[in-house]
Amino acid sequence: MVQYPGMHYLSSFAPVTYPSAGFGLFFLFLAVATVWTLILKGFALWHAARGSQKWWFVAILLINTLGILEIVYLVWFRPEASSKKEVPAEHVSEEA
Repeated sequence: MVQYPGMHYLSSFAPVTYPSAGFGLFFLFLAVATVWTLILKGFALWHAARGSQKWWFVAILLINTLGILEIVYLVWFRPEASSKKEVPAEHVSEEA
């Protein structure tokens, strides 16, 4: 058995070494996934709050799915914004 500095003589475990390139890619993926999720989550939470959809707001806030739930909400369940804005009657000209 090979003895390493600081290793007890009864221990049979060798020190673990990690390749540095793999950790760099992992942390890059983690950073990209975090930014992706924060952007989608913020956009979906904003729409859920504006549409008074409390259950969607709570679900999106608590469930982390790397943006999958947020995309499903934004594509299929987001309330549609009305294209025409209400104009008060006193501002409408009768000449047109």
